[in-house]
Amino acid sequence: MLSSSDFASASWELVVRVDHPNEEEQKDITLRVSGDLHIGGVMLKLVEQINIAQDWSDFALWWEQKHCWLLKTHWTLDKCGVQADAKLVFTPQHKMLRLRLPNMKTVRLRVSFSTVVFRAVSDICRALNIRRAEELSLLKPSGEYFKKKKKKDKNNKEPIIEDILNLEGSPTISGPSVSPGLYSKTMTPTYDPINGTPASSTMTWFSDSPLAEQNCSILAFSQPPQSPEALADMYQPRSLADKAKLNAGWLDSSRSLMEQGIQEDEQLLLRFKYYTFFDLNPKYDAVRINQLYEQARWAILLEEIDCTEEEMLIFAALQYHISKLSLSTEMQDFTNESEVDEVEAALSNLEVTLEGGKADNTLEDITDIPKLADNLRLFRPKKLILKAFKQYWFVFKDTSIAYFKNKELEQGEPVEKLNLRGCEVVPDVNVAGRKFGIKLLIPVADGMNEVYLRCDHESQYAQWMAACILASKGKTMADSSYQPEVLNILSFLKMKNRNSASQVASGLENMDINPECFVSPRCAKKHKSKQLAACILEAHQNVAQMPLVEAKLRFIQAWQSLPEFGLTYYLVRFKGSKKDDILGISYNRLIRIDAATGIPITTWRFTNMKQWNVNWEIRQVAIEFDQNVSIAFTCLSADCKIVHEYIGGYIFLSTRSKDQNETLDEDLFHKLTGGQEAI
Repeated sequence: MLSSSDFASASWELVVRVDHPNEEEQKDITLRVSGDLHIGGVMLKLVEQINIAQDWSDFALWWEQKHCWLLKTHWTLDKCGVQADAKLVFTPQHKMLRLRLPNMKTVRLRVSFSTVVFRAVSDICRALNIRRAEELSLLKPSGEYFKKKKKKDKNNKEPIIEDILNLEGSPTISGPSVSPGLYSKTMTPTYDPINGTPASSTMTWFSDSPLAEQNCSILAFSQPPQSPEALADMYQPRSLADKAKLNAGWLDSSRSLMEQGIQEDEQLLLRFKYYTFFDLNPKYDAVRINQLYEQARWAILLEEIDCTEEEMLIFAALQYHISKLSLSTEMQDFTNESEVDEVEAALSNLEVTLEGGKADNTLEDITDIPKLADNLRLFRPKKLILKAFKQYWFVFKDTSIAYFKNKELEQGEPVEKLNLRGCEVVPDVNVAGRKFGIKLLIPVADGMNEVYLRCDHESQYAQWMAACILASKGKTMADSSYQPEVLNILSFLKMKNRNSASQVASGLENMDINPECFVSPRCAKKHKSKQLAACILEAHQNVAQMPLVEAKLRFIQAWQSLPEFGLTYYLVRFKGSKKDDILGISYNRLIRIDAATGIPITTWRFTNMKQWNVNWEIRQVAIEFDQNVSIAFTCLSADCKIVHEYIGGYIFLSTRSKDQNETLDEDLFHKLTGGQEAI
């Protein structure tokens, strides 16, 4: 039996600060505890001592020095390592957070600060009705992101009040956490696939959601164009190193917000992090498609991705068209729409999904791999030699191109055979100048071989370009995606074909367009406003008949066709190198890029990767590929965990299939992205 003095010596005082939301100042509560008391018992003592009747179920203990939550309530203080000098805070697990969405609109909602970011993002996306939450994540912006804007604010006499969509009653608070991507098609709100407005039966789906109070379609519509002054005032990366800085702020998906130093009501960016957009469906993804369109639009306007002037005008024309349609659609009264039965909509979608593509030539596709054969011109850049193209007879079969001096020699030995698996394919096109070129960067042991092909016309270019794109991914022309790829390229070329100047000139006077809103500030400086407006309206003729959602999808497709699409940059130092390089990470490859010139040096495909790991002591990422190729690098512009997570994340997303009933293996994600870092 222990005497009272023995008990006193075995117990000790623990000071816990109570973060009470209804009181301005935090209070310190002193408890007498012993090492064998479990965490749940500590919280029970706290609540009894505070003696305020309220729901304390969301409160948990946060250990300030160790920077971690004490969520295992059955663990004892001894097991957790908590002693008398521990600084504990009794605080709500869900706190307010401001999120700037891709469309630059800020939403304020209650988010879990104690669950890992991967699950928190899943809950956020569920509240905002964005499917495929695994493609998004939270980014903490660098100081430069808001710097320019603040300078301008100082000069303004009136303070700028940010338009915030307040979703304080967000469903992320209550209910069990939902598995990422676990959305039944019959439970998902349905939208009109033409203009993106919610079907009227869907309005009832939103009845418990805070979005219902402020019009459930608000996130599915694009924002009005920014003024040229506001556009010029926003942060624009000028170099690859600047772009690398933008990507340094991605949060660790395997740790909570609180563990990463995020404060209550702090502003973060919600962005599409992984550029593999799975199963985009206009019927269910109006919000997702709009936010994707907006992220693409801002990437073009702020020159986060490079494009030619011709492409810039196509993007401008599509923006102008979408802007006009969005204004007219917002004025409609959605309540007058015809009723759509939710189950009927789900069955209809299932029918479309099951039908898939036409299977007329399925057997033929399996047994017979098509080939292309035609006269093309070829050029290999060499120093001190002018750019002269020479004609050859080209044959494209499987994933290789062979070329011969003429057609008659096709059965003999080719001049050269190029294996395109793993190569970079870059369009080199000027429709107005009738230039249809394909630039190939083919990986070899000591770097990249550069080859230029020149086609005669649009149709030939579309077929060969589509074949090159598929071959770079290890696919042949027998693949079902070949014909859609050809059609996509042709439709993109058609948008570039501007030949309606007379119609444009007549409509110029009645135009309600501010052309500088739709192009990057650098492009706007090159042209007079009237000249720019005429070019945009000219390009607009080719897209004027498109419905709203199709125009957004076309914009996304055009964005995806840009050579730099999907590349995320980091400044690194390769093992054995004396200078810094840029590492580009894409959904299927890593690219080493010269930091000074921006020219790709080497490409490594994920399909050839055997294993990758991190040496956490020296913060070095090491990767092994087939054929005894191995690389190692340290990250200079960000923590190596961010790069490690990017690689693992893309490999994880490549395992998705429609057969999985839209559920994801969260444990596999953390296994591939978390690493073995000691905490």
